[in-house]
Amino acid sequence: MKFVVSSTALLSHLQAISKVINSKNTIPILDSFLFELDNNSLKMTASDGETTLITSMEVSDVEGSGKFAVSAKLLLDPLKEFPEQPLKFDINDENIDIFIYFQNGKCNFIGQKGEEYPQMPEIKEGLQTLTMPVDHLLDGLNRTFFATGDDELRPIMNGIYLDITPEDVTFVATNGHKLVRYKMLDLTGNETSSFILPKKPATLLRNILPKESGDAKIEFDDKNAMVTIDNYKMICRLIEGKFPNYNSVIPTNNPFLITVDRVNFMAAMKRVSVFANQGTCLVKLAISENNIILTAQDIDFSTSAEEVIACQYSGEDFSIGFKADFFIDLLNNLPASDIVIGLSDPSRAGTVIPLENEENEDLLMLLMPMMLNDDI
Repeated sequence: MKFVVSSTALLSHLQAISKVINSKNTIPILDSFLFELDNNSLKMTASDGETTLITSMEVSDVEGSGKFAVSAKLLLDPLKEFPEQPLKFDINDENIDIFIYFQNGKCNFIGQKGEEYPQMPEIKEGLQTLTMPVDHLLDGLNRTFFATGDDELRPIMNGIYLDITPEDVTFVATNGHKLVRYKMLDLTGNETSSFILPKKPATLLRNILPKESGDAKIEFDDKNAMVTIDNYKMICRLIEGKFPNYNSVIPTNNPFLITVDRVNFMAAMKRVSVFANQGTCLVKLAISENNIILTAQDIDFSTSAEEVIACQYSGEDFSIGFKADFFIDLLNNLPASDIVIGLSDPSRAGTVIPLENEENEDLLMLLMPMMLNDDI
C-alpha cells in the first residue's frame, strides 16, 4: 500500500481521535490507530474497547488498499514536529513494514495487521434515531456536564441523561447534590426514549463539536449509541440502568424568589467561601428585604467573613446554607446576567434559573442545602 498525505491534516485528525486511547490498555493493539485505505479515502480509528472514534480524510497517489495498525505514540510524537509538507507512506502488505518519507529524510517501523484490531459494536436493528444541530448538542453537553457524578457505586449518575419525547429533548445531569435540567423546546423525538451518555464520550464530543457544523445524527439501542457528524463518527457503550426520576425532586412551588446579579453574587460567594471551613465549605445566606448577607466561618482557624449584596426580594426573612463550591459551579455555568433563586425551606432543595431563558430553552439548576449550625 502507498499513499501521500498532508502532515498537518493527518496530525489534526489523529490528535482529535487520540484522546479516546487509554494510557493503559488490556488489549495491546488498542495503543494503536487503525488505518483503512480504500481508493482515495483514509479512514482512521481509535478505541479503548468501550468508546470508538472514527475520522476520514482524502489522500493522493494511492496504490493498493487494505488496513493496518500503527502505534499512536510512535506516529503522533514525530508528526507534532513536522512543518506542513506531504508525507509518503509505503507499507509492506505482508509484514506491515512501514516507511514514511518526508522532505529531508525517512522513518521506518513495524505496524500490526488491521484484522487483529477489535471489531466495533453493532447497533441493533430497530434502533432509535435523533437528529439535532451540532451547536444544540454541544450546548446540551456543556450546560450539564459539570453536574455529573463520580460515584462508582451509582454509575447511572456518572453520565448525561437524554430524555427524548415528541414535545422536547431534555439533557439532565446530577450527582445527588446538584442537578441540571436543560430542555430544548425546538427539538423533538419521533417517540419517547432515553439513554445515559457516559462522561468520557461526552468529553470527546465537547472537544470535537466546536469545530464542526451541520447536524449530528444520534442512533442508539439499549446498549450502544452512535453519533455521526460531518468529519467524525463515535460509537460508545451506554450506561445501563434506570436514571432517577429527576422531575420528582424539582420543587414545583418555591415561595421565596430572590432576583440577583449573577456575577456580583458569584464574586461575593467566592470571597466569603475562602473563610469557610475547608471540610464543609458552608456559606450561610441570610435573606431579608432586598439584601442577602453571606456569612462563613472556620472555628478551628478563627476565620470568618461576611458580605452584603443587593437583590430583589420582598418576602419574610429567611436563612439557608449551601456548599459554596457547588453553588459557584452552578453560577459559573448559568449563561445569564440576572438569576432567580427559588427557596422554600432550609432543608429543601433550592432552584436557580436565568431571569430570562434563551429562545426555545428552559434551563433549571437545583442545589441541595446544608444544615446550618446555630452559631454561624
